[in-house]
Amino acid sequence: GDGTTSVVVLAAELLRNAQILVEQRMHPQVIIKGYRIALAAAREKLESLATDNGKDDVAFREDLLRIARTTLSSKLLKHEKEHFATLAVNAVLRLRGKPNLDYIQVLKKAGATLKDSFLEEGFILEKKIGVGMPKKLENCRIMVANCQMDTDKIKIYGARVKVDSFEAVAEIEAAEKEKMRNKVDRIAAHGCNVFINRQLIYNYPEQLFKDAGIMAIEHSDFEGTERLAAVLGADITSTFENPEETKLGFCTMISEMMIGEDKVIKFTGCAENEACTIVLRGASTHILDEAERSLHDALAVLYQTVQDTRVCHGGGAMEMAMSAAVMEKVTDVPGKESAAVEHFAMALRQIPMILADNAGFDSQELCGQLKAAHAKGQHTMGLEFTHGGIADMEQLGIMESFRSKMSQLCSAAEAAEMIIRVDDIIKNAPRQRDGGM
Repeated sequence: GDGTTSVVVLAAELLRNAQILVEQRMHPQVIIKGYRIALAAAREKLESLATDNGKDDVAFREDLLRIARTTLSSKLLKHEKEHFATLAVNAVLRLRGKPNLDYIQVLKKAGATLKDSFLEEGFILEKKIGVGMPKKLENCRIMVANCQMDTDKIKIYGARVKVDSFEAVAEIEAAEKEKMRNKVDRIAAHGCNVFINRQLIYNYPEQLFKDAGIMAIEHSDFEGTERLAAVLGADITSTFENPEETKLGFCTMISEMMIGEDKVIKFTGCAENEACTIVLRGASTHILDEAERSLHDALAVLYQTVQDTRVCHGGGAMEMAMSAAVMEKVTDVPGKESAAVEHFAMALRQIPMILADNAGFDSQELCGQLKAAHAKGQHTMGLEFTHGGIADMEQLGIMESFRSKMSQLCSAAEAAEMIIRVDDIIKNAPRQRDGGM
């Protein structure tokens, strides 16, 4: 799917093969030189086998769905992979190629089943609208702020105010109220009809906002505020002296909706209309956490594919094709490096072997068949584990992102190369503890 496991497995196989060569008294620098020649050949082959449907929206969408299904096959969501693949693809395509995955919000709500998860266009904030405020508002001009909306406190530790009469207390309270009224007036002067604050809004300013016809939403969490400001196209404001310099956000409608047993605020038609929210439902928090991790992997792979629209086949097809290309390269490499190039090809061949072993099939038999198929130029052939044989990955729809596959190959080679360079490890003796400790 997203290639995290593949990188580790391939790097380990490259190191295993390098160890064999080192034990045969081959210098690590020679091994690295051979590995680099092999990596160049493997990259060239991978680029030649990649297909690009970026110009055809329908075919590209189908490619994305195939990649999402392949990624989710190894995760908790495999039983509902069709449903979640569609959710993930719809969410990523809404971004229209924008390099910001933050616009896709994942909201977890315990209850119902995984299949009840849905994609909600717009942004959802897990807060409630203030008491007495309208529960629905259209054509919203929104100010997103991070400021104190309670009484100003004396910021000197241990400072106290002493007064000699209740009239003086009343005067201080009146002065505080006047100060807060001025602050609310300055906010209202910006021409906003919705005020969202990261911090608390006390009862008195909330009442003032209601009188001024401004919807007030308090205590939006920090990450939510940052994302909300980006989605609405607003600045996060903390001072209100210069209305002309403050950028307000916009959305066509704010409304309150129920998800499960909780009320949330939904922002529809945001200024940055690429925003959307995937609402995950599930029986318990453990399932929701695992579902979020699985979905994040799928979103990340799809996001990379939208950036680079090339795709390639899965099921060990690319590894076997690259292995064959590297073995052909061996004949052109003179000297000791050819042994390192050959061992690189052997490491690549281990990926389909491990896949077959994990599925409980005869790995030697399957990889022998796969190798023979690739020798005939059938580079779309890969391993198929429903019946335990080889099959055309194009027909089965098992696809992977080219960018992800290329990154796996390069990262594994770089990691192996870095470790091969290590001659020795000097361990520092552990510090002796005092007897009294």
